[in-house]
Order: sequence, then C-alpha cells, then structure tokens
Amino acid sequence: MNPGLIRRNNIVPAYAEAGLILRSSIANYNRFHIPGFSLIAVVLVAYFTVAVFAAALLLLPAVRTTVFDSVAQFHGRISRRASDRAARAREHLAQSAKMSRSTLSGMQNLLVRRRLLIATTTGILATPPLIAIALRGRQLFQYDDTLRVPDEKIAALLKGEQLVPPLPLPPEVFATREVEQVRPALKDASRDWNLLDTDFRTRLLLVYKIMREQHGYEMALLEGYRSPERQNRLAQMGSNVTNAAAFQSYHQYGLAADNAFLRDGKLVISEKDPWAMRGYQLYGQVAEEVGLTWGGRWKMMDLGHVEYHKPGFKLGRSSAR
Repeated sequence: MNPGLIRRNNIVPAYAEAGLILRSSIANYNRFHIPGFSLIAVVLVAYFTVAVFAAALLLLPAVRTTVFDSVAQFHGRISRRASDRAARAREHLAQSAKMSRSTLSGMQNLLVRRRLLIATTTGILATPPLIAIALRGRQLFQYDDTLRVPDEKIAALLKGEQLVPPLPLPPEVFATREVEQVRPALKDASRDWNLLDTDFRTRLLLVYKIMREQHGYEMALLEGYRSPERQNRLAQMGSNVTNAAAFQSYHQYGLAADNAFLRDGKLVISEKDPWAMRGYQLYGQVAEEVGLTWGGRWKMMDLGHVEYHKPGFKLGRSSAR
C-alpha cells in the first residue's frame, strides 16, 4: 500500500479500501478460473434447452399442438407464395402465346392482302437465276464465241499448206511428277492427231509451224479429242480442272486441244516460268491470227487451250465418234 494514502491517524480512505478489495477479487478469480469454462457453459445451456424442448414436445400435448400449428402455418404461407408465383408465370405464358397468335394472324392477313405484290417480286428476283440455270447446259459463259477470221496471208497458207503432225513423244514425258501436279490424269489423255477435225488440225499445225520458225518455241500436244466419259471424270475433279461436263466441251468434237512447250526434251506447262509465259502470249496471238479461240482470254484462263468455232457447228449435240 502506498504510505501516502494513510492518514496520520492510520485510517484508510474509503475509495482506497474499495480498490484493494477489487484487486484482491480479480487475483482470486484468476487463481481458481478453469480455461474453457465459458465454452463448456454455453454447450451445457444449449443442451439443456434442446432437452427441455424435446421433453415438452413429447410430454406436453399443448406445446406439441402449438409447435405443429406454427409449422403448418409456415408451410402454408410458403405454399401460397409458390402457388401465386406459378399462377403469375402461367398468366405471362398465356399472354405471350396470345401475342404470338395475334402476330401470326396479322402476318397471314398481310400475305393474303399483298399476295399479288409478293408473287410479282418473287418472280422478278427468281427469273435471272432460272434463266442462267436453264442455259447452263447449252453453253459455258466463259467462252468467247467471237469468230476469228484469219487475215489473207494466213488464209493463203491454210489453203496451200500440207502440214504433217510432229512425231509422238514418249509416254514417260507426260507422266512426270511435275506434269502431274499441273495437269492431273494427263498420261491417259488422247494425243491422236487423226481424231481432230480436219480444218482444226490444219490451223493448229500452222500455229506449231509459226511458233517454231518465227518465235523459236517447240510445241507439244497435251490432249486433243476427249471422250464424254473422260470429260465427266475430269469435271468431277473440280472447277480447277474443268467446269464442262460431257458434250459441253469442244474436245468431244475434235475441235479443241491443250498444248504446251518443249524445252530440252521436257514439257514446260506452268506459266510461272517467264519463258513459258512469253510463249503463251505469242501462242495466243498466233492462234487468233489463224481463226482459233484462245483460252487465255477467258475469265478462268486456260493458257494452253485453243478451240475452233467451226461455222455451222453448234455445241451441245452428241458426237458421232
């Protein structure tokens, strides 16, 4: 104790005495306090409460009736809320269905009232594609049907020239990997000059002669006459090979041929070679001079292809071959 707190007559003040008593009580509590006592007390109280409630339910009918009535009322409120929500959902669905039926009915009425206008518009829009489909079997739009008339000098050569086809090349020349990549299935193609139309053969041989003598290019026939069966097989390989089915190509009539160049005994077909590209330009020019149609002027260019649009001949009739 602080000596200053004691009066001269040794009487302890009241507030000092109260403080001493409080500190003594706290020390005694800390000395006898058991750790975890508070948690144990809470558990015991909870257990006692549950036990009393269970005993009341089992032993006291009035308590049991009150509890069950409360549970039933709570369940009833929950059920009513769920029923109200379901009723509102059904009402919304009914309204949506009614609106859909109304919209459908309005659309039907509009179609009935405007049927003449709709039919006319549909006919106008559908006519061009139908015409294109109908004419597709008769002609290919990529062809340039302009009749090429040779000049007088070329016409004189055609009349007096007796040209002989070049000697056939070995089959292995047409079966190399490079050739197969550019022209698939070429090894089975016909290169028989005798199957070509006489007038067309004469013009094509004259092209070969001019290309060799005036421009220094040796030409080679890749394919001449083509059977209808082979034409269909090639058409099935895709548009990168041909768009024409049987009897839609001049090949079936001996009036078309595919050609390329020979250099050092090897075929040069790809126009990626600058030498070949220059050759195709000269070849197309010479072909048109002798009255042939060159595939290099088509939308889908076929630089090695030439065909003869013979006067009086109409594409699409079955060949007699």
